[in-house]
Amino acid sequence: MNFVKMEGLGNDFILIEDCEEKLIENEIELAKKVCHRKFGVGADGLVILRKSEVAHGKMIIINSDGSRANMCGNAIRCFSKYLYETKLIKEDKILIETGDGVKEVELIIKNEKVKLVKVNMGKASFKGEDLSLNSRKILIDEEILINNKMYKLTSLLMGVPHTILINNNDEYSIEDGKIIEKYDEFNEGTNVNIVNILNRSNIEVKTWERGAGATLACGTGCCASVVALNKLGLSSNLVKVKTLGGTLEVNILDGEVYMIGEANFICKGQLLF
Repeated sequence: MNFVKMEGLGNDFILIEDCEEKLIENEIELAKKVCHRKFGVGADGLVILRKSEVAHGKMIIINSDGSRANMCGNAIRCFSKYLYETKLIKEDKILIETGDGVKEVELIIKNEKVKLVKVNMGKASFKGEDLSLNSRKILIDEEILINNKMYKLTSLLMGVPHTILINNNDEYSIEDGKIIEKYDEFNEGTNVNIVNILNRSNIEVKTWERGAGATLACGTGCCASVVALNKLGLSSNLVKVKTLGGTLEVNILDGEVYMIGEANFICKGQLLF
């Protein structure tokens, strides 16, 4: 079974082509095995390429713990670059089918290589029903006591559920993400983003990903952080987001959220299990 390893802002993925759905018998077990950093190749998630009836390709995402994700911002940039640079597509404007619907992608190309990927991530939702909240209709800038510690939370759906904590006073750490992810208000768990506001156009984000733990970056998390801050009146519409793995640009235009960033190949090989 051939694979390619890619990364977006240090968020790394194993990508496998299974267009005919004949190669992979058990997606969940394969993800757990191949993503293991001691007994496998090592990655934050497994990305599977399948044929799509409505887009240029269908992206399946499975986290390193075997849980499924509807959407991943860093993965879709890797996925799109892979399609173009392996010559599966020739267009610079493409459609990708995801668990969160079909996403519009624009490839910025130089010397036949994809330098940047711009993705229309769609619109965010703050509705409790979309977030699968247990009892609340919304969760915006609310103080919540969890495990005897007070957190001020803002939660929204950006393809997948995200919760934002503003950390300008350094009161939170990435380990708080482990606690908030499992908070019983979130029926399906949540990703957690620790945000430092540098100014209205520049922020720093550290992410605890549901199903993967602390990662160097999260594309949907960067987008969700900007949307949340914009909702609270704390950011402009165009924001540079610095993560541990690099920088993304997020732009909110007419309610649509656009993400622009890099994606890179790491290696390719053959799985022997």
